[in-house]
Amino acid sequence: MAQEPRDWQDQLVTLYLYVCKHYQQSLWTYCQRMSTFADLSFSDEEVITLYLFGVIDKMRTLKNIYTYAVRHLRDWFPRLPSYVGFVQRLNKVADVFAPLLTIIQQESGHLSAQTAWLIDSFPVALAKQGHRFKAKVAPELADHGYCSTKKLYYYGVRVHVVGRAQAGTLPSPDYIGVTGASDHDGKVFDQIPPKLTNNVLYGDKTYQQPDADEVRQVQNLTVLTPVKKQKGQRDLEPQDQWLSTAVSRVRQPIEALFGWIEQQTGIECAAKVRSYNDLMVHVFGKLAGAMFFWNFLRASA
Repeated sequence: MAQEPRDWQDQLVTLYLYVCKHYQQSLWTYCQRMSTFADLSFSDEEVITLYLFGVIDKMRTLKNIYTYAVRHLRDWFPRLPSYVGFVQRLNKVADVFAPLLTIIQQESGHLSAQTAWLIDSFPVALAKQGHRFKAKVAPELADHGYCSTKKLYYYGVRVHVVGRAQAGTLPSPDYIGVTGASDHDGKVFDQIPPKLTNNVLYGDKTYQQPDADEVRQVQNLTVLTPVKKQKGQRDLEPQDQWLSTAVSRVRQPIEALFGWIEQQTGIECAAKVRSYNDLMVHVFGKLAGAMFFWNFLRASA
């Protein structure tokens, strides 16, 4: 029998208690302040909770999250600062969201060593097409790149995900990394194999590796991708076509995961981001909110 979805008050309390627990245990170390004075009447735990709650409720911008809080959550957050103050406080805790995402995935209870790995990436665009030439936000990480799947030239970053396939549901992300938009998927893959031993990994054509046989022997990791046509080749051989179709079908769930994350958070559009810390909040904060909802709040069978 399906459980009833939790009401928003229950979700907010559950989220706040979770954030408080892990903030007090370890996350506080990512929010150390060196100034002699800091007004913490509106606590870091409240800042983090309010942002994640907005993401879970499918609010796409900081302005929407703040406006909703002012109108409906004053009793819950009586020390809520001005909008400018809220954004500044959120940027000060930007480094919390990546380790929080790691904790959420570690505690999800979905990991299984017996399932296959799925690997892919999706773009987060600060500026698209012609507008990308003038973009200069977060140069520490963001740069110019091209997403062949979406046929999109953009300025931004690329989010790489390695997840475990799960029967009848979305894959569970085990590894999530962010690189500049120009970093090729195959280049990033070179840094991941040592952690993916004794299993099968399914990727798209960009993950084809010239040293696949060596990887297979050393790490017992089999890398399967659709077959690329050779130069001048018009059609694939029947066996290659069959393999490509089979691999694409196995990979479909990670594409569905990306579609769900985008529908839930709007993560792929970062046009409102104005700084590196903004970008970290946008990427890892939205991923943390989405994964917390998926693992702990959604109605389950």
